[in-house]
Amino acid sequence: MKNKGKYYITTAIAYASGKPHIGNTYEIVMADAIARYKRMTGYDVRFQTGTDEHGQKIEEKAKAAGKQPKEYVDEVASEIKRIFDLMNTSYDKFIRTTDDYHEVEVQKIFKQLYDQGDIYKSEYEGWYCTPCESFWTESQLVDGKCPTCGSEVHKEKEESYFFKLSKYQKQLEEHIENHPEFIQPESRKNEMLNNFIKPGLQDLCVSRTSFKWGIPVDFDENHVVYVWIDALSNYITGLGYHQGEKSDELYEKYWPADLHLIGKDIVRFHTIYWPIMLMALKQPLPKQVFGHPWMLVGTDKISKSKGNAIYADDLVDLFGVDAVRYYVLHEMPFAQDGTITWELVVERINSDLANIYGNLVNRTLAMVNKYFDGTINTSKLEMTAVDEDLIKCAYETVNQVEQHMNELRVGDAIEDIMNLLRRCNKYIDETEPWVLAKDESNKPILNKVLYNLCEGIRYGAILLEPFMPETSKNVLDQLNTNVRSYDSLETFGQLEDNHKVTNTPHPLFQRLDEKETLEKIEKKLAQTKVVVEHKDEVSIDDFSKLELRVGKVLSCEKHPKADKLLVFKLTAGGEERQIVSGLAERYKPEELIGRKLAFIANLKPAVLRGVESQGMILTAEDSNGQLEVVSFEDVDDGAEIL
Repeated sequence: MKNKGKYYITTAIAYASGKPHIGNTYEIVMADAIARYKRMTGYDVRFQTGTDEHGQKIEEKAKAAGKQPKEYVDEVASEIKRIFDLMNTSYDKFIRTTDDYHEVEVQKIFKQLYDQGDIYKSEYEGWYCTPCESFWTESQLVDGKCPTCGSEVHKEKEESYFFKLSKYQKQLEEHIENHPEFIQPESRKNEMLNNFIKPGLQDLCVSRTSFKWGIPVDFDENHVVYVWIDALSNYITGLGYHQGEKSDELYEKYWPADLHLIGKDIVRFHTIYWPIMLMALKQPLPKQVFGHPWMLVGTDKISKSKGNAIYADDLVDLFGVDAVRYYVLHEMPFAQDGTITWELVVERINSDLANIYGNLVNRTLAMVNKYFDGTINTSKLEMTAVDEDLIKCAYETVNQVEQHMNELRVGDAIEDIMNLLRRCNKYIDETEPWVLAKDESNKPILNKVLYNLCEGIRYGAILLEPFMPETSKNVLDQLNTNVRSYDSLETFGQLEDNHKVTNTPHPLFQRLDEKETLEKIEKKLAQTKVVVEHKDEVSIDDFSKLELRVGKVLSCEKHPKADKLLVFKLTAGGEERQIVSGLAERYKPEELIGRKLAFIANLKPAVLRGVESQGMILTAEDSNGQLEVVSFEDVDDGAEIL
């Protein structure tokens, strides 16, 4: 096969805050399918993924878990890698932003940008979203919350280093206009240009002093490098980029990236911050950034806090790796969000994999064994219109898949292959092999029909390899053929003459009983749920003794004598009161000012470490010991909770 050149593909590095759900895992599977397809068709592929392991959120999660940050991210990174390996992904490099070589290069990059005047020190005050690790202006907030994830934001003010994005705005705008393929889909490009770039770029905060879990700024010990320079640099440090020195051969060979595959929520960082960083470093820009849509559960965004998260390993335990790969790749549209539910997975496995594909392979091989003792020959007979139509469909499928994969329309490419398999099933109905078998004189025609079917199946199996690698191998093994290269699809009829298929064909996918399978799923999920230990029952009279009200936080300060306690001043319908609460390990005082919290108003006052507390703030605690206050938005302070 002719070498078509290099192809460097990356995923966004997974944030090492917890186990990835199927929506997170979809990205690595899609990238793997693209990488496998490019390899199959003659490209020298480099495929990189990894984990993003620094930041305030991770520092807080590690503290809540009673672990050091490095210990915490070691465990999470291992779990992320396990999931990626479970999904049979063929990455060449798994980078971690805690890798020594990465940290060294990030410090050099930061220093270079500072020395050349692209980074300067100033002070920042703005609205900060901890989950997204992003600062926002007042105008960017949506209903007073983070425009990306919808979380609460809080005011932060601190000394920071800033990156002069505005200096490169015109250059970036021209690049995007002159390279229409740079940001895909088209809707994402329009969003970046019209909503962020053309209105004017704000200089970017690139260091923090309010937490320590990050790469230190080596010339200013109070600062750590903020997430964007740290995380985004992985795409070049993972190839052996060396700032100010000769880079490794891998970098010289594979950079610039041919494709950054990322979620639609981080397109801004990859199409504004990252290319401007590269411009400042005088390095080539990636050729394309594709912001894929999200996978939803039904119509809802996947959320662990909502309790609707579905995990890859649970899916694999029930359905197998290739069935899960097939579902997430086939069901995700090019530009709109896809959806997953347990019911839909069962339905798709039954309709596509068991019925259309599995049934085709099984009954074709069964007929070859039944009518020809497992051996078929190339046919010398003239092809009929029905034969020619099947062959034409096989050729067209190769071209359609190529076109769709070049456009990153992975779901459409899989549907192209499924249409070929449907055409093979239709060919069986048109030729009726069981009828031909009744007349000995029709044996040559029957041989031709079954040969064409085996060829059609071979085409389908080879084309499906990037998406369902183990199933593809299984089918080609059952065909018992060594003709497995992509080049062999140039000519229909490459299956060997006097060819013997396996005499023990087995189903590719078992048809699932929907009711039984869903009951099994429910039972499995129930085993993973936290068992709630209930307290003794109370009467309504007992409950009515509690006065629960909403109080707005006027001030919040650390307790002068206790590290774990915060001292609140709340107003509730014009009445002010002081409450001491053990929330210092979960919240910074400034995060709670202005919020409306639920509290018990008629709790007998108590003195805690010398400070009087006139009530109790209500919190929820999860299985990991993580606390969260019970808060309200649209009710007045002083309102009674009934």
